[in-house]
Amino acid sequence: MDLIRGYAQEDDDDDDDGDDESEKGSRGEEVEGEGEKPDLYAVDAAMEEEEAEAPSSPDSSPPRLLAKSSAPRVDDTSLALAAAGSARALHRPLDPTQHAVTFNPTYDQLWAPIHGPAHPFAKDGVAQGMRNHKLGFVEDAAIQPFLFDEQYNTYHKYGYATDPSGLSYVGDLETLTKNQALSVYNMPQQEQKRRRIQMKASGAEEADNLAAGHEVENPATDEWLLKNRQSPWAGKQDVVQGELTEEQQKYAEEHAVKMAEKERGEGRAGDKAEHMDKSTFHGKEERDYQGRSWIEPPKDAKAKNDHCYIPKRWVHTWSGHTKGVAAIRFFPKQGHLLLSAGMDSKVKIWDVFNSGKCMRTYMGHSKAVRDISFSNDGTKFLSAGYDKNIKYWDTETGKVISTFSTGKIPYVVKLNPDEDKQNILLAGMSDKKIVQWDTNSGTITQEYDQHLGAVNTITFVDNNRRFVTSSDDKSLRVWEFGIPVVVKYISEPHMHSMPSISLHPNSNWLAAQSLDNQILIYGTKERFQLNKKKRFAGHIVAGYACQVNFSPDGRFVMSGDGEGKCWFWDWKSCKVFRTLKCHEGVCIGCEWHPLEQSKVATCGWDGMIKYWD
Repeated sequence: MDLIRGYAQEDDDDDDDGDDESEKGSRGEEVEGEGEKPDLYAVDAAMEEEEAEAPSSPDSSPPRLLAKSSAPRVDDTSLALAAAGSARALHRPLDPTQHAVTFNPTYDQLWAPIHGPAHPFAKDGVAQGMRNHKLGFVEDAAIQPFLFDEQYNTYHKYGYATDPSGLSYVGDLETLTKNQALSVYNMPQQEQKRRRIQMKASGAEEADNLAAGHEVENPATDEWLLKNRQSPWAGKQDVVQGELTEEQQKYAEEHAVKMAEKERGEGRAGDKAEHMDKSTFHGKEERDYQGRSWIEPPKDAKAKNDHCYIPKRWVHTWSGHTKGVAAIRFFPKQGHLLLSAGMDSKVKIWDVFNSGKCMRTYMGHSKAVRDISFSNDGTKFLSAGYDKNIKYWDTETGKVISTFSTGKIPYVVKLNPDEDKQNILLAGMSDKKIVQWDTNSGTITQEYDQHLGAVNTITFVDNNRRFVTSSDDKSLRVWEFGIPVVVKYISEPHMHSMPSISLHPNSNWLAAQSLDNQILIYGTKERFQLNKKKRFAGHIVAGYACQVNFSPDGRFVMSGDGEGKCWFWDWKSCKVFRTLKCHEGVCIGCEWHPLEQSKVATCGWDGMIKYWD
């Protein structure tokens, strides 16, 4: 018993020492870790383990008091279910009928085949709603036409091509290696030349081998036909020409005479067509009982154009041209005669003041007449045609004074308006030049060559010291007369070609018909600036060289359009004042009478010239 009591005391002492050490250790840990928060979940787990290991005997030491946590307890059940659901979703395929995916699928899931029972009406298991083709689902694929043609031609020529996937080649791999994978489009020229020579040489060798073979001797083979084929003239023998019989010699002489006469006739007809300039007078008499010419203005014609009015009604029609009328011009200052240029290669002059009939027809051009222009006194005029000729006519007699040509089509002709320079002729040509002639000597005195396109208009400004030209190059250029240097160059990205330009009666403004269906106004002072406040629009002229003009008092702007209408705008307000339906086709030209305050002449591609009041 004494031994048992001694062992029990030793055990109690040992337990007390262990408790002291554990308390010291716990205090030391608490002191060392004052700045750190304890892991509550770890403490709770440790407590549960100690309670499970502690003996339930009454002699055991009492349980220690532990610190309690104020953190809320977390429900681990929902987290565990969500984690299990995501893990399960990582392995299930996508439902193709659902338009929304609630998780992030992997690449394998996106490209996995469709699972589930087959559709009752689909043999391959693809539902009807999933089809875009009667045989299932087809993905769109495209290849550029150039790449397809390259591979197609390469395969048919060399026997190999690139696989559509671009990862391999198909066809004759030996030729592929020999050609170093070259296509028909990137084969060097030297290589192509060498191969052509090689093919010709090999072809000649094959022909020689065939000729040496026995198949050439067999007429039933293609080789025999190839070797023995002959030209259509092979059966004919060359006949040495001997002396002609009397009958043959007589026939040869007659044939030679006929051919010579025919050639002379063609040459004579050509000369006539080139130099045949004539005119026909249609009036009653060229001079009246007092000896006055028919072109002289009437004595009782007085100016009444101080205040102009817009015409309202159609009062007369001149119809004599068989084709369209390209331009009309009133007789200068008086307007008792009207000159017209037709596409039937004729120029006609009409009586405006008295009878209203055609007075004379000028026939000198072989093609359509493009432009006409009077001299200052009206006794002479110019005509430019598509036959590349410019003719200077006498208005009264109808004779051609002189003819000018550079071998190019003249688009516009104009005489210098100065009285002392009426012998100076300017013409805008189709070869981008403005050519200046002296009508007295017939020689070219100057060339203005700066435009990049055909010249369409020539307009004198600044007391005739300068002139403005427009061209198909969509620019305006200002020149000093007689000096082939551009004074002002106007070209903007928004500008269009301007086939017609007219000068305002006060000489301060230019009205330019722009092919973007508007009329632009430029100042004629030093800077030639665009007046942005004045812009006339509403008509349709895109593609047509419709002429623009002013009333004599400058109050109205007028222009034809592509629909056969004549438009009138107010100069100050830029608003459309009136529109007249004038022609069936294009209304290409319009002129205000220089004396009458409300009379306007229009011409169109229907061959009519109409007079409005």
